[in-house]
Amino acid sequence: MKHLIIVGARGWGREVSWLATGCVGYGTKFDIKGFLDDKADALDGLGDYPPILGPVETYIPKEDDVFVIALGYPGPKMEYARKIQEKGGRFTNLIHKEAVIHPTAELGVGLIVDARASISANTKIGNFVTFQRDATVGHDAVIGDGCMLNSFSFMGGYATLGEGSELATMAQIIPHVHVGSNCMVGAGSVVIRKVKDNTTVFGVPAKKVEY
Repeated sequence: MKHLIIVGARGWGREVSWLATGCVGYGTKFDIKGFLDDKADALDGLGDYPPILGPVETYIPKEDDVFVIALGYPGPKMEYARKIQEKGGRFTNLIHKEAVIHPTAELGVGLIVDARASISANTKIGNFVTFQRDATVGHDAVIGDGCMLNSFSFMGGYATLGEGSELATMAQIIPHVHVGSNCMVGAGSVVIRKVKDNTTVFGVPAKKVEY
């Protein structure tokens, strides 16, 4: 039996602890040991959750520990993944029983795939990618490390999403379109042309947002 440790005990971390109970292998191959978070009282008054075991910085991975990163932003997610890896920690994939993943999909490690997410044929998924509920990825799409696909987001066939990028709720990338690394596609947006690295886009059609 492996013992799952969830990095992050805030909003998304609490959701992931619930998601994990519906995932393949829960109760037979893994249980939930607790959270790592630097805010020791993050769960106070919020319900019956697994315990906070301390911060990432001081926790020493045990032989039967496996980890997922439940942080909502790609940058911090990748930073904490690196810290765990440097300590020799191993990551697992949480795949909900109601998710649909084609057998030809190439999956990285440290994935979180929520209920009714759909990953189609011959896709290539990097490490530490999060698929929230009802996210959909078409055939032959490519997703880089650390990406976040929020609920009801969509990538068409042959679309690509560079590492560290995020599709907000109901955002869409039409087929064959490339979105670069460290990009944000705003909620409800539709991307119809290439998006360069380090760009935020929003709207229908999606256009660059200047701050």
